[in-house]
Amino acid sequence: MDRTYSTQTLDNHLTEQVAPTVRATLREELRSELRAATAKQRRRAMFYAASGVAALYCGAALALAIELVLALGLPGWGAALVTAVLLAAAALFLRGAARPRADAKLPPFPDS
Repeated sequence: MDRTYSTQTLDNHLTEQVAPTVRATLREELRSELRAATAKQRRRAMFYAASGVAALYCGAALALAIELVLALGLPGWGAALVTAVLLAAAALFLRGAARPRADAKLPPFPDS
């Protein structure tokens, strides 16, 4: 019986000494993994943002080109009006395409 008690005491002491070290090691490992994943996501987000800016300028240049072509046959205000209507129609179409349909089955959100 005395041997069992000493083994349990030894186990308790060992657990008390090892547990903080294991926690600290795991915490540091998780932090380093999180830093690496965050750096990758940050880089990817910067490329998406740059892509969006380039697309915005491309769209503006395209709108100007359309307006200049229309201005050959229409007054300037008429060309601007037609271009604005075309851009509004494109915006409505894209907004409708982005909305989920009522009949479409969406996958459930994962639990966070």
